[in-house]
Amino acid sequence: MSEDELKQLIVAAIQEVAPEIEESDIDPDEDIREECDIDSMDFLNFLAELKKNSGVTIPEADYPQVNTLTKMLKYMAERLG
Repeated sequence: MSEDELKQLIVAAIQEVAPEIEESDIDPDEDIREECDIDSMDFLNFLAELKKNSGVTIPEADYPQVNTLTKMLKYMAERLG
């Protein structure tokens, strides 16, 4: 999966919990929850959507590694590698 395809997968998962968010609204180096104004339950729903569409499970211990779009892209690319 290319980086662009992966980014679209992540943005689509964000849009499932925050449909008003566009990719351009997200600063890739800022916390996803703050950028998208989502709470912890929505963050869990976002991760569930990612798992459904990619097969990648993100354990709670790894949440600090996926809190920005940049980090999420790297994390997902390594797991889908």
